[in-house]
Amino acid sequence: MQPTDAPATNDTATDVLTQPLGLPCGATLPGRIGKSAMSEQLGDRVNAPTSELHRLYRRWGATGAGLLITGNVMVDRHHLGEPKNVVVDDERHLPQLREWASAAQANGTPTWVQINHPGRQALRIAGTHPVAPSPLRPKVPGAPTPKELTDGQIHAIIERFAVTAEVVRTAGFHGVQIHGAHGYLVSQFLSPRANERTDGWGGDATRRMRFVLEVLRAIRARVGSGYPVGIKLNSADFQRGGFSEEESMDVVAALTAEGLDLLEISGGTYESPAMTSGGGTTKAESTKRREAYFLEYAEKVRAISAVPLMVTGGFRSAAGMRDAISSGATDLAGLGRPFALQVEVPRTVLDGGTAPDMGSRKPSSQQLQAALELYFHTRQIQRIGAGHEPQTAEPLPVTAAHMLLDNGWAALRRKRGG
Repeated sequence: MQPTDAPATNDTATDVLTQPLGLPCGATLPGRIGKSAMSEQLGDRVNAPTSELHRLYRRWGATGAGLLITGNVMVDRHHLGEPKNVVVDDERHLPQLREWASAAQANGTPTWVQINHPGRQALRIAGTHPVAPSPLRPKVPGAPTPKELTDGQIHAIIERFAVTAEVVRTAGFHGVQIHGAHGYLVSQFLSPRANERTDGWGGDATRRMRFVLEVLRAIRARVGSGYPVGIKLNSADFQRGGFSEEESMDVVAALTAEGLDLLEISGGTYESPAMTSGGGTTKAESTKRREAYFLEYAEKVRAISAVPLMVTGGFRSAAGMRDAISSGATDLAGLGRPFALQVEVPRTVLDGGTAPDMGSRKPSSQQLQAALELYFHTRQIQRIGAGHEPQTAEPLPVTAAHMLLDNGWAALRRKRGG
C-alpha cells in the first residue's frame, strides 16, 4: 500500500501538514508532524510508568501532532540504557501502561511505544553484564567489554521484543517502533564495527541483518498484520568501517518486503553522534536550505521502497516541512528536541511560527557534547512531566551536575543491588 498522497497547498483546509497518512497495515495517522522518541527517564524504582509520564504525554497528545513516539522502553529489566527507563517484559505494569496510553491518546493522537535493548550500551547492574553480538568494547568512556551472545540468548531476546510489543498493544497503544539506531543492540548487529560473528548472525551484510528481520517477524506474529510496526534506522554509523549507507539501503529493502509500516531515518551512534548534529559535521548549504539532516538519504530510499517515511532532525519551519512532504522526500516531519523546549510546537508551526532553535552548547568533547545536549532536553521533559514549563537554556556545568546526580547515583544504587 502506498502512503496517502496529500495536496501541496497551504490553505488551512488542505494543508499538507494536516492531511492524514495511510499506513500499509490499514491504520491512519491524522497529521504529518510526528514527535520522535526522546528518553524521558520517568520510570519509578521498579521501572514502571509514573504519573509524571502520564502528565507529560497528556500535554503532548493535545498539541495537534499526528503521531507521538515514546522514549525507548526496554524489553529486559536486566539490561537498561538508563536507570529510570520504563521496562515492559511482562504484564506486571499493565495498569500503569493502560493509564499512559489513555492519557497520551485522549485527544485522538496515535501513540507508539519505541521498544529497545541496549546491548553493549547497557548500565552495569548487579548480577548482570552488558551483552552484544561480539565482545567488542564501545569507544565510550567507562564502557566495559560486553559478553558475546549465544545463539540461544539471541533467540530469547527476539522473543522479548515480541512480548513487549504484545503487552503494549494490550495496554492500548496504537503501535510500536523498533529502535534500530544510535548504537543499541539492533544497530550493533547491523554494524561490522560491533558484529564480528561468523555464524548465522554475522559474517556478511546479509547475515548481520538477520536479527532485525527476525525481530520484525516475531513482533508481527504476536500483534498481527493490522497493527502498526515501525523502525528507527540509521542511514549510516558515520564511522569508518561501520554500517554504511549502501548496507542501510539493503536493510530498508528487506524490511519493506516484510511489511514495515513506517521507517524513521536517523544516523550515528554515541561513539560518533549524529542525532543532534546531522552527522557531527558542519551542515552543507543544501541541508541548511532544506532544514532536515537526512532528506537526501530519504530520497534515495524512495527509489527502492514505498514504505512511509519519517525524517527527523533539523526541521524548524512549516515551509521546510511542507516542501519536504510535497516533494515526496518524506511523509512525516519528525521533531524531537523542539517538543522538550516548546510543548505546543506542532500548533505553533501550523499557526505559522517556527520550532525553537537548538542553539550551540559546546564543551570540548563531541561525545560529551552529545550527552549533555541530550540530558539537557531530558531535564526539560521531566519539568513538563512535573507540571512546569520547560527552560530554554541552562549553564553546561548545571546540566553536567544533574546528569551525574540523576544517573550516576541511580546507576550506583543498582550496581550495589539497591
